[in-house]
Amino acid sequence: MKNYYLVCFATLIAVLFMTPRVSADDGEVCVKCHKAVTPLLVKDWQSSEHSANDVYCNECHGSDHKSKKTVHLVQFPDEATCGDCHEEQFEQFAKGKHNFGWTSLNALPIIHLEPDELMEGGKGCGGCHNMGIKSEAQKKELRDKGYCYRNNSCDECHTRHTFSKKEAQDPKACQTCHMGFDHPQWEMYESSKHGERYHMKERGRLPKDAAAPTCQFCHLPNGTHTNKVAWGFLGVRLPLLEDKQWAADQTTILKALGVMDPDGKPTGRLGAVKAVDMVRLTEEDWQSERKKMIKTCKKCHSSKYALGELAKGDQMIKKADRLMAEAINAVAALYKDGILKKPKHYAYAYPDFLHFYQTGGSHIDQVLFTMYMKHRMRTYQGVFHANPDYAYWYGWAAMTKDLDQIKEMAESLRDKPK
Repeated sequence: MKNYYLVCFATLIAVLFMTPRVSADDGEVCVKCHKAVTPLLVKDWQSSEHSANDVYCNECHGSDHKSKKTVHLVQFPDEATCGDCHEEQFEQFAKGKHNFGWTSLNALPIIHLEPDELMEGGKGCGGCHNMGIKSEAQKKELRDKGYCYRNNSCDECHTRHTFSKKEAQDPKACQTCHMGFDHPQWEMYESSKHGERYHMKERGRLPKDAAAPTCQFCHLPNGTHTNKVAWGFLGVRLPLLEDKQWAADQTTILKALGVMDPDGKPTGRLGAVKAVDMVRLTEEDWQSERKKMIKTCKKCHSSKYALGELAKGDQMIKKADRLMAEAINAVAALYKDGILKKPKHYAYAYPDFLHFYQTGGSHIDQVLFTMYMKHRMRTYQGVFHANPDYAYWYGWAAMTKDLDQIKEMAESLRDKPK
């Protein structure tokens, strides 16, 4: 009997240590298969910190997918999956404006009029605005529609499967989303003195410890994942400012954004704007973000200089808003006087910036939208990003040209026989 137990024990040892283990939970099985199926993704993973720390495929994708027949069972990790290990970063991300990309996209009244292919996945607006934590109900709705949406936001900056911290801290990681028509922050930064010094340092033409601010240095300092700015994307704030003219001009802009109706009463859009944290709603919140930026600026500049430069940006918003309000009022008067007919998708007979370019609108509306979303953005963002050319030629000068064109068109429309 004793020999029988010895034989059983020896057999068990042989099975455990000599027979290859092919458990679905063993990430090595995933790696072995995917070396043939997706070899470059495996190479990305092999170069990652995940690989160095034995975080295998099944940690994120689950173990239900075992063969080609069960590929539909693979799990696609979301932000919460990353948060299981990176809890602090997940909580920071949840508080920042990147988390509201998806919500803000879907809050726009124009979205259902645009081609689905430009909204759902890696194309058009959806290419960047897929960012944001989605509820299970939202995910189900997207799957039911057959949308190819992005399940995770973390890999927008830490692209899979390297998930590199160094990549996410490079300003080029911001380029894909923060460029172009309505927010050319990359172009502004790249051609500013800040960006020029970064590129020179990268090429070894400046000392390794030379000051060369990146996007992340200013907007995600110390590795935080919570990104906010004082003025927000729309360049408006609440409560309204003490300067009566500026307050009136910002009110006019809020009407054109549909946050207020033509009579100045709040609309349902105000709740949507608040929900996605697009504007600072108290003086304390605005000052808090401004102080954070001053603290960052002080690493290279004096407080006096930093305060002065940011104040110039504030003043350019004020001056740009004066031009903007004059243009909006000129177009609004055409609606009020019945010279322009309200498009069927407008809530009010009033300019509506959140409907973009649509057939059935008027050319003067389109020029007005370009003035706001393209040229006003460049005017003040060019100052804040220390880019003189964008602030003047692509911003302020273009706004003055827009205003002259709108006035001329408005006069021509009024003179045109009915």
